[in-house]
Amino acid sequence: MRLLMMSDTHLPKRAKALPAPLLDALALADVVIHAGDWVDTDTLDLLEARCRRVVGVYGNNDGPELRARLPEVAFAELGGLRFGVVHETGPARGREARCAARFPALDVLVFGHSHIPWDSTAPGGLRLLNPGSPTDRRRQPHHTCLTATAADGRLTDVVLHRLPPR
Repeated sequence: MRLLMMSDTHLPKRAKALPAPLLDALALADVVIHAGDWVDTDTLDLLEARCRRVVGVYGNNDGPELRARLPEVAFAELGGLRFGVVHETGPARGREARCAARFPALDVLVFGHSHIPWDSTAPGGLRLLNPGSPTDRRRQPHHTCLTATAADGRLTDVVLHRLPPR
């Protein structure tokens, strides 16, 4: 199962549209995960229309329309793994232990908010992934998203993709 992960798109405030390579990648993904801060409902509508499956949550910058359509935390079994998606996980310091305590039943937690790509594993095995942002890199050198493969209870081929500047 091919996964495409993104977060913090902030459309149309930080960009007018998703980058073309990211739009092209939608067709290749079995599941698209968005970890919040969409800002507009048009992006959610676009993903729902073009993707086989969308697993998404709202973020702190998402208004009532998105909050009515999306949960604060989403859960999905993908490729034999238990995934969770959340926007905020608090400060970087202590993140692994904090998330492992909050989500003890998960194998993988995808989160957003910081715009900083992250890939770590907590004691006990929880994998934490932040895809960064495809449209608002903030202090990062590149706009980014993540792809991975989930199959037979394993997460493989985790790749952070650099996207072109806006």
